[in-house]
Amino acid sequence: PRSAARLAYEPRAPPQPLAGRVTATTFALDKPFCVFDGHVNASDSVWLAVAFANATAAFRNPASASDIPPYARLRAALSYMTLETPAGAYACPARSGGVLRVGSNTTCGAERGPASCNGPLPSPGPYRVKFLALGPRGPVAETRWSEPIGLRQGRAVAAPARAPLHVPISRGHVAARSPHTLDPGPRRRRAAPLVIAAILAGLGAALTVGLFGAVRAQLCRPQLPAGSFAHRSYRSHHIPPVVP
Repeated sequence: PRSAARLAYEPRAPPQPLAGRVTATTFALDKPFCVFDGHVNASDSVWLAVAFANATAAFRNPASASDIPPYARLRAALSYMTLETPAGAYACPARSGGVLRVGSNTTCGAERGPASCNGPLPSPGPYRVKFLALGPRGPVAETRWSEPIGLRQGRAVAAPARAPLHVPISRGHVAARSPHTLDPGPRRRRAAPLVIAAILAGLGAALTVGLFGAVRAQLCRPQLPAGSFAHRSYRSHHIPPVVP
């Protein structure tokens, strides 16, 4: 492949505060305004090469646009090229809105071939990037590789500690108690029916014993012979005779 001019420019993140400058799948870069002036023609294109930080030594500039490594082969080839832009868009003077976002196209996985696919980055990296200008005859100019760029990694969020429950005490003071030391309302409501049932069961048992004793006493009472009667003390009353 044709040898490209090596430029001293090194891709970098925007220096100004920027929301989402680095996320879990994307990162932002300054646009390379004025970098390729004097090295490219209007018909040339500027691409961004993205590679895992430890794979830049194995990266080879493509001889033509048909040899550009696509986003779909990132995991196998460890690099790809994206964000094809006409070289004139980066010509001086610099314009406003000079930020590129790598990995912003969430529908990129459905694309095929060496199209300028800008899909989400699949791992935290780190990654390194460089800009490469391609003309009809191959590479024209290239920048240096950037410093390693790592993406944000998700962190496990600990569950917030439960605040102690507070119950009112005398004189309006509030005391903090552990939830395990408090008697829940439903437990007290369930205790009342149990006490009532125990009392009713005791009364029923006492009534049964009393009835059984009365029946037993009646059955065990001695029977007197026919024509006899019992008496403790019988004293007849004198009835004076009627005078004729």
